[in-house]
Amino acid sequence: MESMAASTSLPDPAGEFDRNVPRICGVCGDRATGFHFNAMTCEGCKGFFRRSMKRKAMFTCPFNGDCKITKDNRRHCQACRLKRCVDIGMMKEFILTDEEVQRKREMILKRKEEEALKESLKPKLSEEQQKVIDILLEAHRKTYDPTYSDFSKFRPPVRSKHGSKTATHSSSVVSQDFSLEDSNDVFSCDAFGAFPEPMEPQMFSNLDLSEENDESPSMNIELSHLPMLPHLADLVSYSIQKVIGFAKMIPGFRDLTAEDQIALLKSSAIEVIMLRSNQSFTMEDMSWTCGSNDFKYKVSDVTQAGHSMDLLEPLVKFQVGLKKLNLHEEEHVLLMAICILSPDRPGVQDTSLVESIQDRLSDTLQTYIRCRHPGPSSRLLYAKMIQKLADLRSLNEEYSKQYRCLSLQPEHSMQLTPLVLEVFGNEIS
Repeated sequence: MESMAASTSLPDPAGEFDRNVPRICGVCGDRATGFHFNAMTCEGCKGFFRRSMKRKAMFTCPFNGDCKITKDNRRHCQACRLKRCVDIGMMKEFILTDEEVQRKREMILKRKEEEALKESLKPKLSEEQQKVIDILLEAHRKTYDPTYSDFSKFRPPVRSKHGSKTATHSSSVVSQDFSLEDSNDVFSCDAFGAFPEPMEPQMFSNLDLSEENDESPSMNIELSHLPMLPHLADLVSYSIQKVIGFAKMIPGFRDLTAEDQIALLKSSAIEVIMLRSNQSFTMEDMSWTCGSNDFKYKVSDVTQAGHSMDLLEPLVKFQVGLKKLNLHEEEHVLLMAICILSPDRPGVQDTSLVESIQDRLSDTLQTYIRCRHPGPSSRLLYAKMIQKLADLRSLNEEYSKQYRCLSLQPEHSMQLTPLVLEVFGNEIS
């Protein structure tokens, strides 16, 4: 302890010391431990200089006064050793008094106590919270394939600069396997496991058409030529099924009634799809790449599916903003789960139970950000993520209007899959 407290260690006067270069004591050539009293020395010479200065020792060389001090003989001649200490720049002014040593010890102890307290107060993910994150990560990876390798039952994309009724018609009859029965099964007992049989459509198909006629004329889309509609309708159906699979694995979701599960999924499916699609979104050319260039979608492709530029501009802006948050995968899956478990969704009955599940997810997200996402950018990250959910609500509403507008056009309603019609509020006859 005396040796530690007896000196002040100074930084390398010449700059940062190269850690790869061996440190040599300037007095005896032994391995140095740092700068002590203004010179690079070993612990032995540091202690020798301090003791000599405090005792005001007067040494005499028994030889010629020019002894060569080494690691092995440094104890043989104290006079030449002390002279060597002074010659390399060691200064008695750097030696602490007993009072200063005591204050230094107290400061070191206080600093250690403060660091220990700070560490104890630092938020940590509980075992339960970590388990929730692990479950959500597994659920996401099981239900989201960035290569879209299992996206097989689809009508192929037909891209046309001017649109073509012939192209639309030909693409609509490809892959008849994607039938009404297959799509409708997603909301059946097979999809939800414990749901009662039979599943009545009116439980989740309540379409209000009171304002449809007023909204239709305002849609800035050319409804007569939509060659990409069949393909993107199939892609949306595929994505909805994946969202349902993800939701079923969210801790607490299966504790809800069948009616509330359906209400939550109908309202949030398109929003979760938008969140997931951010992983395939590229800011370089503002496009979505799903597995290969065959499934590379630009804004122009989406307009050929009936979506107006007035809607696509805020969608692209949303994708860019979300991408810039640089979310961890853990934060991404928690955000999707929070999006689904929203108690204010239309048709939800047990709002208190949904809210309690969402609160647990929100607490986990906030704790994760504090623990695992350090840096200035994390200070407002949670608030920015919640704002993204608010932005999604607006996008969801506008997209639903456009899909309902398409469903009112006989030539296009037949291109939409039953599952798309279900999610966007249309009844299946």
